[in-house]
Amino acid sequence: MFEYFTQGRMAVNGTEIAYRIAGQGEPLLLLHGHPQTQAIWHKVAPYLTSQFTVVLADLRGYGDSGKPEPDAEHLNYSKREMAQDQSELMAALGFSQFSVVAHDRGARVAHRLALDHPQAVKKMVLMDIAPTLSMYRQTSETFARAYWHWFFLIRPAPLPEALIKADADLYLRSVMGSRSAGMQPFTEEAYADYLRCLQLDGTARGICEDYRASAGIDLQHDEADVNAGRKVKCPLLVLWGEQGTVGKCFAPLAEWEKVAEDVQGEALPCGHYIAEEQPELLLEKVLPFLR
Repeated sequence: MFEYFTQGRMAVNGTEIAYRIAGQGEPLLLLHGHPQTQAIWHKVAPYLTSQFTVVLADLRGYGDSGKPEPDAEHLNYSKREMAQDQSELMAALGFSQFSVVAHDRGARVAHRLALDHPQAVKKMVLMDIAPTLSMYRQTSETFARAYWHWFFLIRPAPLPEALIKADADLYLRSVMGSRSAGMQPFTEEAYADYLRCLQLDGTARGICEDYRASAGIDLQHDEADVNAGRKVKCPLLVLWGEQGTVGKCFAPLAEWEKVAEDVQGEALPCGHYIAEEQPELLLEKVLPFLR
């Protein structure tokens, strides 16, 4: 994977962010979700490099990026801190403004990035999420059963961390394989990267802290924005899988229209892992928007 990309690690915001970079043209940052790494983009990133300078980054706590120690309020894994990481990474690479394509947890980081650093984000594509605040406020039995990990991972340490570390492969297959497409979308090479990184020291803790932050400090930040009338200002494209939970339990486009000024979007014929289930269709939808 990523044979033509240059790998690096950048010290930013008190941690290190692992990244790959390749291509030419305007900068484009790609952010992955849980429980994965930048490897999710291996089916689409090579096709983007002819038109964009593509940066793939691992979120803090995930992949080969740094895994800061937790704190009592989970501030170190707030989406505000995770967005600051990516803003500083892109600035260090020489990009004061860039577009973002993001999936799942990375899309939550991108949402915060667009709010906290509006001058930096030119356009944004968010995949298979509704706003975090909306999803917690509208949690139903159907959603809770499908997204059980949202509620498992926020349990106090060390229980979820210990269970993940006890059998990382079982955890990955339980989360990823339980979606509509099963394990079929994931190549052996990509899955090996997800498993390797989940087994790294600190990853289980980082993942849990990410979710603990989203159930606490992130909601406070989101509520403050709603109360102040702050919205995403850049053009926003939202895509979700019509076979996935988000589209069945929420109204993604309507929810994003509440918190962003310029929104378009649609469901795609797939499940949650759009970049690995429908890479060609994703490119078909994303490229005209970014251009």
